[in-house]
Amino acid sequence: MTARLLAGLAAAALLPALLALLPVLHLAPNRLVTGAPVMASDALGAWLWPVVALAALGPALLVAGRGPANATLAGLACLAALALLLLGLGAGAADLIAGKPPATRARLASGAWIGLIMLAGVAALTAERARLPGAGFTAAAAVAAVLAGLWCSGSLDALSLAVELRNRSDSLGAALRDHLALTFGALGLAACVTGGLALWRRGRGTVELVVSGVQVVPAVALLGGLVAAISALLAAAPALRGYGISALGSGPALLGIAAYLLLPLWRGQQAARRATGPDTLDAGRALGLTAGQILTTIRLPLGAPLFVGGLRVAVVQALGLATLGALVGAGGLGTLVFDGMAQFAPDLILLGALPIIVLALAAEGTLGSLEAALRRRWPR
Repeated sequence: MTARLLAGLAAAALLPALLALLPVLHLAPNRLVTGAPVMASDALGAWLWPVVALAALGPALLVAGRGPANATLAGLACLAALALLLLGLGAGAADLIAGKPPATRARLASGAWIGLIMLAGVAALTAERARLPGAGFTAAAAVAAVLAGLWCSGSLDALSLAVELRNRSDSLGAALRDHLALTFGALGLAACVTGGLALWRRGRGTVELVVSGVQVVPAVALLGGLVAAISALLAAAPALRGYGISALGSGPALLGIAAYLLLPLWRGQQAARRATGPDTLDAGRALGLTAGQILTTIRLPLGAPLFVGGLRVAVVQALGLATLGALVGAGGLGTLVFDGMAQFAPDLILLGALPIIVLALAAEGTLGSLEAALRRRWPR
């Protein structure tokens, strides 16, 4: 009990220490510079102490007892602290830029980011301790509801990231659609290739060597090589341009991303195939099972979790690699990231990077839950 109490006190003191030592906002004359740091006492004002009190209450309740009721109360306290912290940051940003030139920006600083991530993480932990169904998704939905409510109320409008989002709302939607199209297009292409290669029974060692070798090639180098190769092909056969083939755009991006997805999909596929040993198949045939019954009652139950595990890695990898599609004119969220880097605009970089992180975490959580559910449904 003493160790748990000390851990609770340390967790309860962490956010106040962060808010005391780290800036929560940066006030800058424009979007291209970092600006001067603003501490929590100046930025949050009257919001500071309620945030600190609720942030301390959450971990304290979490270690006070193991019951679902304590965990639920701790989660509600963390969500309330998260909401109040965002409200305080929005109000502080509005006060800081009031009367300043229109180009003035109030940007979230390290203390704010760490505090928000910490509160969201503790909320996820409390959802798990409260034994809520789909704990991770429940916590994510609660945090998303808080953000949506504050956004719709206009409480966050003065923050630089919100200003950038309003200015780029149309291009963000188009970039998100392009990013998802690249991701799932490359996944579909890689799945077709690995499915076809699986039919080449004698060449599995060669396939393993080739798809593993692709991983050591830097992604930018591979994309550049594909652009050069397609350019040479079009120079040799100009008639191909009439079929929509281009050295830039989605074509080389899809090929490059799919090349990196071959390894996780191939290994997941092979692991699923090996999950059903010859002895198991012989036993099924001895029981009089047909080929269809063997597939549905033996092969799929044993192999599905392993295949989903490989698919989970491939999806997360595809979402990250699709960012590089912007380098060859394929669009996607990488366009915002690289535009922000070229303009030295941190909030524009975040505007492109944060959706990628959210999509990757959502894919990881969804497919991870599916994999765990399949293992529980069909234990080996």
